[in-house]
This record gives sequence, structure tokens and C-alpha cells, in this order.
Amino acid sequence: MLISSARNPRVKFWSSLKSRAGRKKEGRFLVEGARELERALAAGLWPREWLVWPDRLSRAEAGLMEIQPAQSYELSEAAFKKVSYRQNPPGLIGVFDVPERGPEDLPPEPRRVLVAVEIEKPGNLGAMLRSADASGTDAVLVVGDGVDPENPNVIRASTGTVFSLPLAVLDHDGALAWLRERGLWLAAAAPAAPVVYWEADMTGPTAVIIGAEDHGLPPVWLEAADLRLRIPMEGVADSLNASVSAALLLYEVLRQQST
Repeated sequence: MLISSARNPRVKFWSSLKSRAGRKKEGRFLVEGARELERALAAGLWPREWLVWPDRLSRAEAGLMEIQPAQSYELSEAAFKKVSYRQNPPGLIGVFDVPERGPEDLPPEPRRVLVAVEIEKPGNLGAMLRSADASGTDAVLVVGDGVDPENPNVIRASTGTVFSLPLAVLDHDGALAWLRERGLWLAAAAPAAPVVYWEADMTGPTAVIIGAEDHGLPPVWLEAADLRLRIPMEGVADSLNASVSAALLLYEVLRQQST
């Protein structure tokens, strides 16, 4: 089926999924890019629909459509660009159901956990997930009212690792309860903390807790923390990108637990 007009009702529906409100209302989200789509399929997600820009469709993207057939729609350039969130779109977008992402999907006895609290920037959350995957983190908790994991830029910045990681979206009380039930040592990043992060003992099961750059961690997390850790700042900057902070602490936990 060919859709040529960007004003087509289906195009408007798919375009609405670029917003959090649209994803929440419809229970669906978009994935584009061969690498991201491949990782979504490998994680067991099934596409509801394939949206195709025939002139841009790559061999790899066509292969994904063969691996997992679904209702497909060919879109004109104008219609496809209306749906795509990229300036230079690929040739294929998948429409998927939003997964539940509850604590039942997490491992029962994790040793390394990332807790992303109220992260507001999709690129930051996506990069944090990429670092979590690379450092062998066992589980990720996305906490509070920050960006949702199905945000298109989270998916892109994570290079699709958002689909391969055990990940749950929880409120503050639910996340704290889950961590305490498993006896994890809570290590919170805080600029004014007295302990430099590499001096802390994180050889046991540890949850690295990172807050938003603008506001840091809410008091409930700082009060609950077993460790408050500082990343030294030698220059004029007074903070690091949240994703950089997460990477430093996650790799320090990996180093300590690997020796």
C-alpha cells in the first residue's frame, strides 16, 4: 500500500508516536535504523507495522522485513519524513507495542545495577544505557518522571541497547524497595560528597545512582545512599554530563568486582 500524502491519517498517527503523550495514549513507539531494529527483534519485540521509503531501503533493512514479516506501507519521501525523527532518515521504520518494563523482567540477584533518576535529556539516558550494556551491568532502573525509554532519541543514543538490557521503569518508592530487598549497596553520585569514587569499596553487589545534571539526586536518594561519591573536578567546570558520570562509576564497579 502506497501512502503519498503527509496529511494522511495514518501518517498523522505514526507521527504522533514521536511524542511521549502520543506513545502513552496509543501504547506504541517507533524504531528506525537497521542496528536499532535488529536489536529490537533480537530482544523478542514484534513489529506491528513496517513503514518503508523504497528509495532509501537498504539491503540490511529489507532483510529485517524478511526475518519478521508484518503489515507494510510504502511511504513517499514527504510522508516518510513526517514520521521520521532523523534529519537524514534511513529507509525503514518499525512500529512496536510499548513493553511493560516491570521489575519481574529484572534478574533476581544482580551484582551491578544502574539507577537513572529523573533523567530529562534523551541523549543522556541513551548514552547511560550504552555504557551500562558495555560495562556488563545486570539491570537498569529508570526512575521517576524523566524521559521514557521509548523516546526515539533514547533508542538512537543507546544504539538499540535499550532493548537488550534488563530494564524496569519504576517510581521512587518501588525502585528503593526493589534495591533494598536484594541487599544492594547504594552508591550515589553527589558533587559535594566527601569520598572520591575510586576510594569506595564497591566489590559487593552495588547500585550506581545518577541524577539529572540540573538538579542532581532528590533528597530521598541521598538519604538512602550507603555511599555518596564524588568525581574529582580539576578544571573550571562544576559538573560532568550525567552519562559520563554513569560510565565512570559503572566501570569502577566492574573493575573492583573483576579483581
